Amino acid sequence: MSTDSSTPFDGARVAIFEARMAGSLADMVARHGGTPVAAPALREVPLDDNAAAVSFAEDLQAGRFDVVIFETGVGVRFLVDALDSRFPRSSWPDALRKPKVVARGPKPSAALRALGVAIDFQVPEPNTWRETLVLIDDRLPVAGLHVAVQEYGKPAPELVAGLESRGAVVTRVPVYRWALPEDTGPLRSALAEIAGRRIDVALFTSAQQVDHVLQVAAADGIEDDVRAALRDHVVVGSVGPSTTAALRAHDLPADIEPQHPKSGHLVATVASSWRQVGKPGGAPSREGLS
Repeated sequence: MSTDSSTPFDGARVAIFEARMAGSLADMVARHGGTPVAAPALREVPLDDNAAAVSFAEDLQAGRFDVVIFETGVGVRFLVDALDSRFPRSSWPDALRKPKVVARGPKPSAALRALGVAIDFQVPEPNTWRETLVLIDDRLPVAGLHVAVQEYGKPAPELVAGLESRGAVVTRVPVYRWALPEDTGPLRSALAEIAGRRIDVALFTSAQQVDHVLQVAAADGIEDDVRAALRDHVVVGSVGPSTTAALRAHDLPADIEPQHPKSGHLVATVASSWRQVGKPGGAPSREGLS
């Protein structure tokens, strides 16, 4: 690592586990003076022959839902694409006019607006199931209502249970699943670098990345070394509460979490404060010390 302190990351090697936005995160890391190390840890795979999505579309067109909650922007796009042959894009604004439309943050909001869909409620930051239920309690009582939940790469049991405990009849709408990248070479290489303590910073942008990082590390026989490095050497950045909870559930640190759960804020916050964490990966002049 360079000791030139003219840039926030100061030449630090930064592992990036994001896949879909890996290029933009790498650019941001480089602009802050870091050396990005691409290590995509997951991919989003649309569900084939998705009977649940077809059933949802039929019930939506028939006006059977009172509330529809959209969890992710990519899920909105996958859903629209999967149903295009029987439910054209132009029909979404009319179909979603009757139910109240809830978007879990800016990404599903943007995807819905691109369809011309009016959004009734946007879940506030940090956009977790907890904030969703607070919004429901404050502004949209659901007792006796039929509520559809567009899920992300895995079920959302806390949200579904919370809605059901409030008297809602919930329909889950899975749209895609998470899987490892088709090419795990970059991830495996980055994990070997982490285990060897040649990475200074690691950026996690989703909870599922944590599971996949440990899964691949275990398969390569280096899980203990990766865990040890993340605990006492690498500065770990977490994009928000859900990712932080996943790290801590695996007994791993979340050294830095930005105030706003967005990738750009994550990079900027970690760049400005990674040296203050007190790990060797953030030591101000590690090289050349006796």
